[in-house]
Amino acid sequence: MVDAIRWLGLVCLAVPLAALGGHVGELPNKLALDGTLWLAVQQHLYRGWGPVTAPFEIVAFASAWALAWLARRRRAVFRPTLIAACCLTAILAVFFVFNAPVNAAVAGWTATTLPVDWTAYRWRWELGHLLSFLGALTAMVALLRGAFVDWRGARAVSRPVGH
Repeated sequence: MVDAIRWLGLVCLAVPLAALGGHVGELPNKLALDGTLWLAVQQHLYRGWGPVTAPFEIVAFASAWALAWLARRRRAVFRPTLIAACCLTAILAVFFVFNAPVNAAVAGWTATTLPVDWTAYRWRWELGHLLSFLGALTAMVALLRGAFVDWRGARAVSRPVGH
């Protein structure tokens, strides 16, 4: 059961990690866009990303906490798994603090109602995605670390004595 939860979590984490990596990769080019084009990108290019990636994030979050609970008595596996679970929790918090308010504001803007301080919104949105990417990457590395420690321990136990 632990292996199934672990694989489910790793695969589900890969989806938002890839999406967040895309956001980080486009960051330098998006900072060069003027307000009207940036608004068009926000309103059209990213439409629908949330419903696609959010379920994967939720499953990754839940599986990391389930794994942490299951590994709570095995310190070497528990630590990296707990780090991953905390990172995934932080990603949710970052979304609600940084990205959700910007998404809500931008949804009601038009090219003619773009506020003077639109660049502050852009920075907040991009910073949220950068922080989330770093959290997701850390979570992936930590989950893999916990998996390798767990698998290495299982291999050592299953080897016959003297080999």
